[in-house]
Amino acid sequence: MPARCRLLLVAGLMLSVSTAASAHAILVESAPATGGTVAAGHVAFRLRYNSRIDRTRSKLTLTRSDGTQVPLPVAAADAPDLLTATVNLAPGAYVLRWQVLAVDGHITRGDVPFSVTAGSGAGS
Repeated sequence: MPARCRLLLVAGLMLSVSTAASAHAILVESAPATGGTVAAGHVAFRLRYNSRIDRTRSKLTLTRSDGTQVPLPVAAADAPDLLTATVNLAPGAYVLRWQVLAVDGHITRGDVPFSVTAGSGAGS
């Protein structure tokens, strides 16, 4: 095989691999932030991804410090790359577990641990 053909083949394979890898929905921003602190009471969750997601097939689950899990209803959002939900929370340690289906058909999952304090939040 001529060197030019090999070079084109390798370049094509690299392009296809990088395109497939970038198609997964990756969390790029969250409120509260990972490791962040918010005030007790009404807490709004906002998770933004690097690509469009299928909101109807995506899930948010809140895990309390005692290990109990609460599924959160995903609210309607204007942006196709956004998940939002709200809940009232008491002080403690929590983990927001997310699972999203990207429009390419791949599922990705992750966790956002955060704390809730009795006073005003130290940052989100």
